[in-house]
Amino acid sequence: MRSMLPGAPWLLAHKSMLPVNQPLKVTLYGKDYVLWQDGTGTVQALPNRCPHMGAMLSEGWCEPLPDGDEGQSGIVCPFHALQFDGAGCTVLPGTQRKTLPQLQPLELIIQGDFIWSYGGHEPQIPIPSIMNEIAQAYDFIGPAADYSVETDLLSMLLVMHDYNHQNGTHRDLFRITSVDFHEFVDNGHQSHAMYDMVTDSYSWNEKLRKPDLLLMPDMIKAHIENHFPCLGILRVETALGKIAQCHFFLPEAENLTRTYILLFAQLTYPILKPFSRTFLKFGQVAVEQDVDILGKLYADAPKQIKLNNEVGMDWVRRNFDNFPKVVEPHLSK
Repeated sequence: MRSMLPGAPWLLAHKSMLPVNQPLKVTLYGKDYVLWQDGTGTVQALPNRCPHMGAMLSEGWCEPLPDGDEGQSGIVCPFHALQFDGAGCTVLPGTQRKTLPQLQPLELIIQGDFIWSYGGHEPQIPIPSIMNEIAQAYDFIGPAADYSVETDLLSMLLVMHDYNHQNGTHRDLFRITSVDFHEFVDNGHQSHAMYDMVTDSYSWNEKLRKPDLLLMPDMIKAHIENHFPCLGILRVETALGKIAQCHFFLPEAENLTRTYILLFAQLTYPILKPFSRTFLKFGQVAVEQDVDILGKLYADAPKQIKLNNEVGMDWVRRNFDNFPKVVEPHLSK
């Protein structure tokens, strides 16, 4: 369990990923849960295993609560149609009385459209406030690239904070030829990395065949804002305006890590919003490439070479090894 950093906050979902009365299965710390949002906007979370015979509640459906207010709903087991409310209570067939709670709800912290949880553990570090700030300043574009990857949390975080891999892992689409690293600012569990990625230009014929490529700059000026261990934000300026691609990580099990992105934009003109979804496609491809490379690493291979500018990976290791404390060294450069 220590390798999954109990006491850290994890963003389970954005409400856009949770249509009203549509169950969603999520996994955290080796336990499966079912989430649902009712007609009042309330989000509930219960263990995904029906206490009768173990059916997956996420394979069931939602129905209005017979004793609830308008819009309130419970989750219905797909096996015997037992309905559970958000407290984990049900009414057994042939009775009129609600049972005591049969399932222990997962504690959620709802901040606007963001659904956070500590997975039942005592909080060790606070939920980063940056997502609330982004939601106020940017337009929400959408979610993408939701994957469960067969890798441990540390390996996932190391790859995502490796600023040297851009011209290898992401060469195919972005044609990144070099990475010019400028600055790393270490603020404990929060950090900033600034670097430029030089790209080979696409020809006009290629751009005409795939108009999305018109939005690809010759130089990608990246600002990565990191919040250990759950979040990395890629900030870039484009022809459409400012983009904030928020990249989340969650430990589903010891060797299974979930990752997904939420995209936000400050558009120069509102009419450009449909074009901003192109960056969702770019984000989807980038995550797919990261997921692919994670499956091509020998986990037990000794590291014999150290590259320049591995400061982001050093920052991850320091915080991982000492969680929840922040200790020296200070890695700003």
